[in-house]
Amino acid sequence: MLGRRFFFRKSSASQLPSITRPLDEEKSSSFGRKAVSFLLITVTGGVALSALDDLAIYRGCSSKAMEKASKNQAIKDAIGEPVVKGPWYNASLAVAHKRQSVSCTFPVSGPHGNGVFQLKAVRNGDDNWFSYFLPRDWEILIMEAFLHIPGNEEKQQTLRISVSDNHPPSDCTACTTCPQESQKPENK
Repeated sequence: MLGRRFFFRKSSASQLPSITRPLDEEKSSSFGRKAVSFLLITVTGGVALSALDDLAIYRGCSSKAMEKASKNQAIKDAIGEPVVKGPWYNASLAVAHKRQSVSCTFPVSGPHGNGVFQLKAVRNGDDNWFSYFLPRDWEILIMEAFLHIPGNEEKQQTLRISVSDNHPPSDCTACTTCPQESQKPENK
């Protein structure tokens, strides 16, 4: 019994950190742990904020594209109504020019088929800190739909439909001499 008391006293005394370590060494390691923790939290927060901003950009662009697709008769005829947007994790997004320009691809489906929408868009407005919290107004420059309509082997179709607001004018005329050129004085 006497041996046990002596053994436990000796081992418990050796486990006390304040007896074996100097006080300055504990403070420096504590500061190092706090600095590493702060750095990891800051990097994780930055990555999370960037991911949320990308998700907001995707939702804004894809909802604008779905709005355009719902007005396009060729898409409705090809895959039917309603046209439903696929899951966000199957989409791709590329942002450029300080998040003012975006290229996005996402899946869609309808009762008669499925496909992929590809678009390029630019953001209207200025770039400031409030733009992270406010909805963005995107203007779609180019949008194409690649649609697959299943059927038996002879009736399978893959369509490419260009969706654009920029329709060329139907009544084009040949250019003639501009009135401004006829009013210029001649140099002699």
